[in-house]
Amino acid sequence: MEDYKRGSHTVWDCKYHLVWTTKYRYPVLAGDVGQRCRELLREISRSQEMTIYAGSINRGNVRMLIGIPPQISLSRAVQCLKGKSSHKLLREYAGLRKRYWGQHLWAQGYWVATSGNVTDEVWKRYIEEQKPPRARRRLQRGVIGRRADQFGFPLDWTNSDHC
Repeated sequence: MEDYKRGSHTVWDCKYHLVWTTKYRYPVLAGDVGQRCRELLREISRSQEMTIYAGSINRGNVRMLIGIPPQISLSRAVQCLKGKSSHKLLREYAGLRKRYWGQHLWAQGYWVATSGNVTDEVWKRYIEEQKPPRARRRLQRGVIGRRADQFGFPLDWTNSDHC
C-alpha cells in the first residue's frame, strides 16, 4: 500500500495510458517545441496533482502513463492537458500559429487504457520504446520499432480475452 495515494477519505491508485496526436498528424513536436511541450505537460500535471510515471513526445503524438486523482474525471484531465498546452504553445511559437490557424494544435479525441490489465512496467517499457530514435541509431539499424506481440499485447484485439 505504499504506492497508493491518499486523500482525506480515499486511498487510490488510478493510472492511465494516454495517447493523443497533433491535428492532421503534422510532425511539429520536434526540437524546441517538443521540449517546451514536455515542460508544459509537467507543469500542468503538477498543478492538477497528477503524476506522470512515463512519457514520450514524438513528432506527431504524445504518450503518457499518468496517475489522475479520483476527484478529477479522465475527460477533464485530458481537456486540461491538451487545452492549456495547446494554448501556450500556439502563443509562444509563431510557426505553429501559422500552421494551425484555427487555434487547434491537437486532434480531437484521445486513446486511453487503464494500467490494471497490464503491469505498469510493461506500459513504461512500451512508452520508452516509442521515444524517437537518435539519428545515428536510425542510420545504423534502419527502422526501429517493435510489434505489439513482442510486448505481450495481442495483435488482433477483437479475438482476445481482454475485451
